[in-house]
Amino acid sequence: MLTEYQALPSASRYLSVQDYVAALMKAYMFQEVRRFDVKGNEQLKTLGKFYIADIGLRNYLLGFSNADRGKLLENVVYLELMKRGYDVSVGKLRDREVDFRAVRAGEIIYFQMTETLSDEKTRKRELLPLQEIADNYPKIILSMDPEAPNTMNGIIQRNLIRWLLEE
Repeated sequence: MLTEYQALPSASRYLSVQDYVAALMKAYMFQEVRRFDVKGNEQLKTLGKFYIADIGLRNYLLGFSNADRGKLLENVVYLELMKRGYDVSVGKLRDREVDFRAVRAGEIIYFQMTETLSDEKTRKRELLPLQEIADNYPKIILSMDPEAPNTMNGIIQRNLIRWLLEE
């Protein structure tokens, strides 16, 4: 019995990275999140990001490193937003990125994730894209910092753990 791979002509036997990514998405191991142009209010066709469906599997395959914590936190928030029923995209605002633009039942919320806002450089980097969004939808920064009712220029700072336990 020939497998699909064996049945391919010899010139086509080599699979591209795109083929592997497509197979992983078909197996629900990865999910692609499209970019959304916040200023132009339209879905973009390029530059999507990929999130893994099982962070434990990712840690098993790649090992756990503290250097990856920000990316892991972003992945956790993506999975939680999907679980809560949001349509999620990555926000693009000129040359800046908003981690997530989440839409559910006409409600839009913008999210940024960071491990901590204690560093002034990090705080500016995370606040700037949200400050440039001209609409009046909620804008939230999630971090591992202890939560104190804190709003910075209309942008709400929340503790990630408490946010995860909310809904």
